[in-house]
Amino acid sequence: MKVDFYHLTVTPLERALPQIAEKVLASGGRLLIVSESEAQRAALDRLLWTYTPESFLPHAQAGAGDDAAQPVLIAPAPEPANAARNVAIVDGVWRDAALGFDRAFHFFDEDRIVEARAAWRELGDQGAVERRYWKQNDSGRWEQAA
Repeated sequence: MKVDFYHLTVTPLERALPQIAEKVLASGGRLLIVSESEAQRAALDRLLWTYTPESFLPHAQAGAGDDAAQPVLIAPAPEPANAARNVAIVDGVWRDAALGFDRAFHFFDEDRIVEARAAWRELGDQGAVERRYWKQNDSGRWEQAA
């Protein structure tokens, strides 16, 4: 199981998340996006339709239709009704339920850095978890720091 920690310092979630989602879909995978915040889920729903003029990411919010058919599903909890094996935690709150996926993307900013560090340490004690920490350089490019 892989967990990628993405420390948002230069690029906001609204630019980083669609890039990850595109890569997951391009590889033939499905993605579950998790946030407790109803407002954040609604904003991400709008974003994924319009983030670039030339494309969109097929998706839905959990409970809005046929969840099982959605390549990308936005939900309040890490319950993959779309059979996703990839989960993106976008509200900065780590959930151990993400360990049931093949890969987790944990996005956090400065407001959640203490919690992210605690999750990093806890996951380090689990031998079946491969952790990677990504930070942004001054130009906004992602670099693996750990």
